[in-house]
Amino acid sequence: MVTAAPSTDFDTSLAEELELFRENVGRFVQSEIEPHVAEWEENEEMPREVWNQLGEAGVLCVDIPSEYGGSDVPASFAAAVIDELSHANCSALASLVGVHSDIVAHYLLGSGTEEQKQRYLPRMASGELVGAIAMSEPAAGSDLQGIRTTARRDGDDFIIDGSKTFITNGHHAGIVLTVARTNPDVSASKGMSIFIVESDTPGFSRGKRLEKIGQHSADTMELFYDGVRVGQSQLLGDIDNGFVVLMDELPRERWMLALTAVAAAEAALDMTVEYVQERKVFGASLARLQNTRFRIAEMKTELTIHRAFIDHCTALLMNNKLDTATASMAKLSCTEMQGRIADGCLQLFGGYGYMREYPISRAFVDARVQRIYGGASEIMKEIIGRSVLGRG
Repeated sequence: MVTAAPSTDFDTSLAEELELFRENVGRFVQSEIEPHVAEWEENEEMPREVWNQLGEAGVLCVDIPSEYGGSDVPASFAAAVIDELSHANCSALASLVGVHSDIVAHYLLGSGTEEQKQRYLPRMASGELVGAIAMSEPAAGSDLQGIRTTARRDGDDFIIDGSKTFITNGHHAGIVLTVARTNPDVSASKGMSIFIVESDTPGFSRGKRLEKIGQHSADTMELFYDGVRVGQSQLLGDIDNGFVVLMDELPRERWMLALTAVAAAEAALDMTVEYVQERKVFGASLARLQNTRFRIAEMKTELTIHRAFIDHCTALLMNNKLDTATASMAKLSCTEMQGRIADGCLQLFGGYGYMREYPISRAFVDARVQRIYGGASEIMKEIIGRSVLGRG
């Protein structure tokens, strides 16, 4: 193995406890997850009971307060979960858990009422309830201003109509945080709200499971809202203030995606180093060739730099100082790096890297979406540019 354990310098007081937690998560992933990943990928579905296993193992929603079912630990522990799943080349599951634990749970924690937190978070921590968030629409992906799903008032209730697409956890979700326009007379940024929609609500339905080129076992769905009635108690945050809530939480989402990118790239390099030392070409190991050694050196250097940056971002997150621009830089740079390394590693496998039986092929296709969801690389560049130059 060429990858050292991620730095814990940012949290020295809990370093020993964090390392023990990481080891426990690693053992769980090795014994209960890794043996089944190939089958799940082939079936293009992860069984629902895996969520209960994850909850029983104590790896869901770890950094939320214990009063809501979490372990009341810093974000570095949540990072360890994503790290271990990604290091095991389980990118699909890392994505599912990231959405559930690092996005949905923290939206509820940050903007939910006490009743909402008590109702949903303990069941999310146990795996009884799976969370999803529905922002993207057929005509509105990275552009939240283009959202067309509406929620109109009807007495004390709201009636939601519209559709969503590319929704991670859409198949197993018990609750879906749904972004909808509540004031059509103003811009979307001033007139959108977020609603907690329970999946058994009349009028809510799931469409087909979307077929993807990678992350096959991660359920990604279309969702439909046909006169879905929700009460005032299902509003997350204030009416018409959904955009502000989204902006507050997006840095954590992009941190999570950047972290996944670094860990998955480390896993790809680890398996490549092992392969080139075993593979014989021209009477010697592939590792003896200068091109191989130079490519490994370049990729190792990139990874070391990005690991340091993501550790820095984790420290900022733990101190509530991770801003939008920095999170966007992390998401942009780490996911682009992941793509380069996945491609470079597959190239060193030669023809075998193109075969599905070799895990490097899964690492390659799984990496591609990282530059798209959570805000495409082009959107990240626009955000970063505006932070430096203004809107012009």
